[in-house]
Amino acid sequence: MIKDPRWKLVWSDEFDGKELDTSKWRYDIGNNNGWGNGEWQYYTEGKNAWIEKGMLVIEARKETVKDGNRTFNYTSTRIKTEGKFTVQYGKIEARIKFPYGKGLWPAFWMLGSNFRYVGWPTCGEIDIVEFLGHDKWTAYGTLHGPGYFGSNGIQGRIRLEPPTPDFTSDFHVFGIMWDEEKIVWYVDDNIYHIVTKSAIESRGKSWVFDNDFFIILNLAVGGYWPGYPTNETPFPARMYVDYVRVYQMESDESGEE
Repeated sequence: MIKDPRWKLVWSDEFDGKELDTSKWRYDIGNNNGWGNGEWQYYTEGKNAWIEKGMLVIEARKETVKDGNRTFNYTSTRIKTEGKFTVQYGKIEARIKFPYGKGLWPAFWMLGSNFRYVGWPTCGEIDIVEFLGHDKWTAYGTLHGPGYFGSNGIQGRIRLEPPTPDFTSDFHVFGIMWDEEKIVWYVDDNIYHIVTKSAIESRGKSWVFDNDFFIILNLAVGGYWPGYPTNETPFPARMYVDYVRVYQMESDESGEE
């Protein structure tokens, strides 16, 4: 299923250039009232992200930034493909290594491209992976939509066991396979979470995942879910992204997918 040869690569960033490709990505800047999650970081325009040895590095730092009359004690980066690339259905994956430390909250996720018109959560949110820095063995995949958002999002999780390397000591591939009827989450080649359209609708809720979505990568500091950094949290903290790839299913000779 994950390795199906009919998956055709339609978009990717291998991060092989000298700097971030701004034809593919743009920056979210600021704090935006904690981005709705009580986060502490200030997102900069490029100062906390760069390309190194064929990888994107997103670095969270403990440093002071002033924005008007507000002061922030941490900086980081959030990038997105909004206005540059969107996708409806497919296999979307990234190879990532996460930082370890309480209060660190890296994520690889998607929002509906109608976000600015209908708002959240009506636009839909697909969290391909979220990671809580204090637990290096567990990763989460979550779906948010109208009536099932925030702490009521439909969440699955995967927990690694030794001798498999944890999420902070080695890279892992995090992805979804998404079509008209379901979204399937996997880590490496292991499926661990499935949400179907019929299950959502059987609850009397709306399935809002039949439109275009854009991709987001970020490293948040603090927030209601991960908690907040302590004096023991190591800074600077780096999230490494080897690639982001988007595939779509080729039709077979009969015209069926």
